[in-house]
Amino acid sequence: MIVRTICKRQVITVTPRTELVAAAQLMREKHIGFLVVVEPEPLTTYGKPVGVLTDRDIVVSVVAREADLKALTVADVMNQGPATVDEGDSVAQALRTMRRMGVRRLPVVGSRGMLVGVLSLDDVLDVIAGEVGDLAGAVQNEQRIEGVLRS
Repeated sequence: MIVRTICKRQVITVTPRTELVAAAQLMREKHIGFLVVVEPEPLTTYGKPVGVLTDRDIVVSVVAREADLKALTVADVMNQGPATVDEGDSVAQALRTMRRMGVRRLPVVGSRGMLVGVLSLDDVLDVIAGEVGDLAGAVQNEQRIEGVLRS
């Protein structure tokens, strides 16, 4: 299975210059805990990923340290140089990267390194759950058909 087939194409992004309060408000408004930080590029939808920001980053780096949230930008808190996965890579390869990096989400980039989506463990689990359901259905259907034919 290839990353491009299951990644989410609708991505919420911010720039490094975005005020941290605005980023936190965006997370609340969109009910998400992960933003991809991009440098916008002409003629691209999102731009090039230069970092990621999570709600946990805000809590650990700002709230727990009692820092002045209003004085900070995304660049002050984001994780720079995020691990990414190419949209043409296998999901297995993406999972190995997630495991190695200890992350649950990866920005997905296209051939020019521009952001095209995000792959999360939830996306992968949804696909696996569907496949397991199909397997169980095949076994149940086989049993049902056999029961009808042998009656």
